[in-house]
Amino acid sequence: MKFEFDRKYNTIALYTLLVIAAGICIVMAVVKINAVGNFLSRVMGILQPFIWGFAIAYVLNPLMASIERLLCKATKGRIRKRPQRYLAILAAYLISLTVIVIFFRVIIPQIGLSLTALATQIPGWLENLRILALNLAEQYELENLPAETISKLLATAETMVQEFTAKLPAMVPQLLQMTMSLTTGIINVLVGLIISIYLLMEKELFFAHIKKLLSAIVAQKRLERMIAVMHKCHAIFSGFIIGKILDSLIIGLLCLLFMSLFGWPYAMLISVIVGVTNVIPYFGPFFGAIPSILILLIVDPLTAFWFAIFILLLQQLDGNVIGPKILGDSTGLSPFWVIFAITIFGSLMGVPGMFIGVPLFAVIYSLVAEFTEYRLNARSLPAETSAYASPEHPLLPAKEKKPSLIRRLRLRKKIRRNTNDSDERKS
Repeated sequence: MKFEFDRKYNTIALYTLLVIAAGICIVMAVVKINAVGNFLSRVMGILQPFIWGFAIAYVLNPLMASIERLLCKATKGRIRKRPQRYLAILAAYLISLTVIVIFFRVIIPQIGLSLTALATQIPGWLENLRILALNLAEQYELENLPAETISKLLATAETMVQEFTAKLPAMVPQLLQMTMSLTTGIINVLVGLIISIYLLMEKELFFAHIKKLLSAIVAQKRLERMIAVMHKCHAIFSGFIIGKILDSLIIGLLCLLFMSLFGWPYAMLISVIVGVTNVIPYFGPFFGAIPSILILLIVDPLTAFWFAIFILLLQQLDGNVIGPKILGDSTGLSPFWVIFAITIFGSLMGVPGMFIGVPLFAVIYSLVAEFTEYRLNARSLPAETSAYASPEHPLLPAKEKKPSLIRRLRLRKKIRRNTNDSDERKS
């Protein structure tokens, strides 16, 4: 008897096997969750140099592309593409290295001096705190405590000192492990730096290989859609990250200028804290303001009060003028979803998650919104959100969305490029 293959039933059988296999994998992953976690952490540790390399290349790519365009205009195409790329990469790395050297030669020593001066003032502050405690004890007659209570307090303090002394030998292996982790991290960064050079040199080749592979396994229409989604993800990430870094740099410089103008202490240290923490949306200003105010409280409570007012006004300026001008509506998220993204990704990934969580969630949000719109169009339903609001409770009018500075510059470059192309075709 001849066995006949039916394409329909073969497809059903294949999908059934795939579903069963996926179910088995999920069950095994849940049962062996610790082993899966260890395996994933080991894989991430192996891939760390490549992650660093991709991150460095992604950050330096806009600078390299700008230098490449400037070289092309300056030489009027007399230099071939590959030597031009080499020169652009060399210039991008030299500029980045110069910025890092300036940071370590100028800013870091100033921060060190501020920390040294702060450390010299801490004993005096502790002495003032001790005097304050003695005055409170005299005022509320705490010196007349029972001898038994005093002996218990002394015994507790002695026990704490003994426990700390006993834990000192156990801290030595941890210090060695931290030293090894730091060394491994430095090696990963150096290897990642070399990988980033290769990625920048052959970025078109890597993208062509990926597109070639996807073209072999994905339908052309779906591939075009995937490429459009990746371009949108890149626009959201690059617009937010570059814009937020520029915004934080401006805020740090304004803080340094204002504090230096009024002669407030620890201007460089506090400006760096304010600028660095400002990259975290919404919560960043609080993370920067609280330790800065505490530092100034040690020196002068009145200065700390005026600094708190200044930070409040500076953040209002950033939130209403500087931030919207630079970032605009780069993510397309409402404040609720921004706070949601910071909370979730901050819990999962720590401080880096607070920074990259917003653009990452913006990508997820845009993909879900586009899928929803696609399904609604397929069902001949309206795609506007206002159509699904209750007639008794219509939506409030939306705020006018202004394009960011980075987006406006990109549009100008695109218009200029299109104009140049059309002029070349005419000539």
